[in-house]
Amino acid sequence: MPTHRFPRPGARPAAIAAAALALSLALTACAGPADPGSASPDTALSHIHGVGLRDGVLYVATHQGLHSPGPDGRPVLVGDRRDDFMGFTIAPDGTFLASGHPPPGGDGPADLGLIASTDSGRSWREKSLAGEVDFHSLDTSGGTVYGYDSARARLRVTRDQVTWEDRASLRALDIAVSPADPGTVLATTERGVVRSTDGGRTFSAGNGRILAHLSWGTADALYGIDPDGVLFRSADGGGDWTRVGAVPGGAPQALTAVDARRLLVATGDGVYESRDAGHTFERRMAVASGEEHH
Repeated sequence: MPTHRFPRPGARPAAIAAAALALSLALTACAGPADPGSASPDTALSHIHGVGLRDGVLYVATHQGLHSPGPDGRPVLVGDRRDDFMGFTIAPDGTFLASGHPPPGGDGPADLGLIASTDSGRSWREKSLAGEVDFHSLDTSGGTVYGYDSARARLRVTRDQVTWEDRASLRALDIAVSPADPGTVLATTERGVVRSTDGGRTFSAGNGRILAHLSWGTADALYGIDPDGVLFRSADGGGDWTRVGAVPGGAPQALTAVDARRLLVATGDGVYESRDAGHTFERRMAVASGEEHH
C-alpha cells in the first residue's frame, strides 16, 4: 500500500479532505483482483496480506503462498501451494482460513472463495464460494466468520463457513471483530474507523481517525496502524486512541494482535514482532518490498 500522510482528528477540513482522497485511491486499488503473475516464485517475497502465529510459529500469507521463517530468518514455503492469499486469519481453534487467487497456470477457479487448513497450511480444502469471491480481509469471533468482498464492496458473514449472508455495503481496507462480541465489527475507511454493533448490517459514521489496519488482541486491547506505520492502541473498542509509536520498515501491509501485548506487523522490509504492546519490535522475517496490488 502506498505511503500517505494523514492529519490528526481536528485538522483543517482541507487537510482531512486530502487524506480521505488519498485513502479513497488506495481503496479503489483494492477493489480489483491481484495479478498472480506479477512476481516470480523465485523472487523475494512481497505483497504480504496477513500474518499469524500458531504454536509459536510465524505464518505469513503473501502474493506467493504461505511462508514461515527458516533458521536464518528467510521465508520458507509452507506446503506446496503458491496461491495469492489476499485474505488470511487463524481462528481461535487453530484453523487457518484464507481467500485469494491461484498462481498462474493453476487449476481451479480464478477466485478461491473461502478455503481452510487444519494442518497449519500444509494442505487446504475448499469450504465455499469458489469461483465467486476473493475476500481481502477475514476475521472471526465466537464461531462467526466475517469476510470483506472487495470486488463488490460488501461485508459477508457465515456461521458454518458454507452459507453466507450479505451485510452492509462499504469501501474498506480492513475489518476487525470484537473477541468479546461477534456482533461488533470495525472497518477502516476513508471516513475513518467505522463501527457496527449489529453484526455488520449498519455502520456508524467514521470517527476521523484514519487507520489502514486493525486487530483486536483482547476486548480491551484494540490496535490500529496508520498508513505511515504509526501504531495506536484503544482500550474502549475504538472510541479513544493512544499513540504507541512507529513500527520499523515503513508503510504497513498487515497487522495481527496475538494478545494484549504480542503483535505482528508486516511492513515494507519484513515482518516484525513485539512482545511489549508495540513499544519495541524485532524483525522475525525479511521480505522485499514490491509494487502493491491490494
